[in-house]
Amino acid sequence: MESEHLQLLLVEDDLDLATAIMDYFALEGIECDHAANGLAGFNLIKQNPYDAVILDLNLPRMSGLQVCEQLRAQGIDVPILMLTARDTLDDKLTGFSVGADDYLIKPFAMEELIVRAQVLSRRRSGQVNKLTVRDLELDLKQQQASRNGETLKLSPIGFRILEALMRESPNPISREKLIRTVWGDEQPDSNSLKVHIFNLRKAVDGSSNCKLIHTLVGRGFVLRAEEEPT
Repeated sequence: MESEHLQLLLVEDDLDLATAIMDYFALEGIECDHAANGLAGFNLIKQNPYDAVILDLNLPRMSGLQVCEQLRAQGIDVPILMLTARDTLDDKLTGFSVGADDYLIKPFAMEELIVRAQVLSRRRSGQVNKLTVRDLELDLKQQQASRNGETLKLSPIGFRILEALMRESPNPISREKLIRTVWGDEQPDSNSLKVHIFNLRKAVDGSSNCKLIHTLVGRGFVLRAEEEPT
């Protein structure tokens, strides 16, 4: 099997199983870090841009469910494949409710694990409920934005632009990608994006000394605090 280049994290406290998985991944040319407990895995995920995470359900120090729930609460949308020895509907529903994207029941075939990891890695998780940058928060479930606890009045298009900026933050997003993300194939007229960005800046940064939305000449737009590096 020829595998695409992936950077994965395996969070598994069964060291024999972890070694077997990582050896198999290495043979397939897949890079995989390992954490033996939930807390260590949680910290690695916050520090590294993994394509996907393979997360055991029962872990010391922090369970797989707790790891998942905390990541989603912080707006981290890395795709998560949960490993479990349980094959009951309740367990699966619980996992999905805290933000897992897929499940694999032990014992499993290594080929299936790789295929599922590849499929997940091609998309960011849709399980995130909130995005946060500094004191700016976007509640995707309620479709509300707030800054420093105060609700922001945004148009539907403004909300989608802000979501795109926050998902990319602290990295810039090009004008073309932003338009494609917000409008899809229905291209807006030439001034639409400019007007929406102007209104969004007014809503997000208008009453704050810390400006978050910036235009980068030739590169597009970025949402981050002014002192953060480019």
